[in-house]
Amino acid sequence: MFCVICSLFVIVMVDVWLPYGKTDVCVRVPARNLLGSIVPVQTVGVSDVKKEFERALSEPIGGSRRLSEFIKPESKVVIVLDNDSCGCKSFSDFLLVVLAELNAVGVVDERITVIFGSDGFEAVASDACVVLGEEVLKRVRVVTHDVKSADLVYVGTTRSHGNKVFLNPVFVAADVRILLGGVGVHYYAGYSGGRSGVLSGVCGVETIRYNTAMMLNGNAKAGVLEDNPVHEDMTEIARLAKVDFIVNFVENSKGELVKVFAGDLEAAFLEAVKFVNELYKITVNSRADIVVVSAGGHLLDLTLYQACTALENALDVVKRNGVIVLVAECSKGYGNQVFYDWMNRLTDLKSTEKEIKRTFALGGHKAYGLLKILQNHPIILLSSLPDYYATTVFKLKTARAVNDALTEAFKLAGSASRVWTIPAGYCSLPEYKAPEDLKN
Repeated sequence: MFCVICSLFVIVMVDVWLPYGKTDVCVRVPARNLLGSIVPVQTVGVSDVKKEFERALSEPIGGSRRLSEFIKPESKVVIVLDNDSCGCKSFSDFLLVVLAELNAVGVVDERITVIFGSDGFEAVASDACVVLGEEVLKRVRVVTHDVKSADLVYVGTTRSHGNKVFLNPVFVAADVRILLGGVGVHYYAGYSGGRSGVLSGVCGVETIRYNTAMMLNGNAKAGVLEDNPVHEDMTEIARLAKVDFIVNFVENSKGELVKVFAGDLEAAFLEAVKFVNELYKITVNSRADIVVVSAGGHLLDLTLYQACTALENALDVVKRNGVIVLVAECSKGYGNQVFYDWMNRLTDLKSTEKEIKRTFALGGHKAYGLLKILQNHPIILLSSLPDYYATTVFKLKTARAVNDALTEAFKLAGSASRVWTIPAGYCSLPEYKAPEDLKN
């Protein structure tokens, strides 16, 4: 905090540091305008990752038995790595713990397969050595799921939404099916994790398209599971897939492992969701005229496609027609060609909705989400993305520095505007509740 002396009065400024790529930028907000900074609960990561996984496997949730209690020596075991887990530094540690438990009951490494789940419409191009570790790669078979494979197996149709479910043949042929995934806020499925190891991890492209098109429903949004059709359909798909066991982990805003939840498909997932809410759902009693939100820095703001998640998460705490300043380096550009093509070709929300219903493709959902936000909010982007793309294609305003962006936001919203800052927009879930509701 510092002071600037003007001719008639003293303006007290508050410095707020926001992640931007591999560095931070400082936004200076007049104290009289600042509502505060919305930050997740600061939790320290576990000191021993291996022991935390061992604890979770020994204490399965939801009445589930331990792996060693129902797996037979002759069982063929498949472990699906949910795409949301691909950044997890702990995956090799987890697999070594599971392999030890499986080996202890007589399951040999040759009967164990790890599947890299898809990101929805394409195979995940992950560095297997980095994610799995050399020892795991030497011991077990590793395959990558192909959403467009001709060998996908039909296992049924969801009763609630009529989605025809096609699954990876290696997954279907296994005797024991285990899902590993990170749990966090997801802007139309409510939360990632649990059932998302099946959809989109090992489902066919048409199954995924059908499910994702439900994002047009008003209940398909971040932090919402009740009456969310995307979540309902995903859960029923996972039941049809006959998942035996899940292992879900939650990380802090620094990407450190905090807690692991293992056991029943639905019970363990819901326990993880509760924990995510404790860390990342922040209740506030006022909405701002201006929100300055960072996607979260390096790895979370490599592309505009990734950074748009922070916009979605900030919506509940900004007033209608309020201004959003998005801080995201976007060092790798816009990030998804379909996202670019739809934003370039489709100019309004109605045409985008029709396109989603007619021929959905991954990236289209981001275009729909961005256009929906732009209907009610001017967005000022601080990034390294060329202005042509930002302004002409993605319809955003731009600024060269974060304080220039804030100055422009005040011009649009008024000098008396109130401001929230959100340093970890990718994982934070700010929630507005009126003061009278907080008293009850």
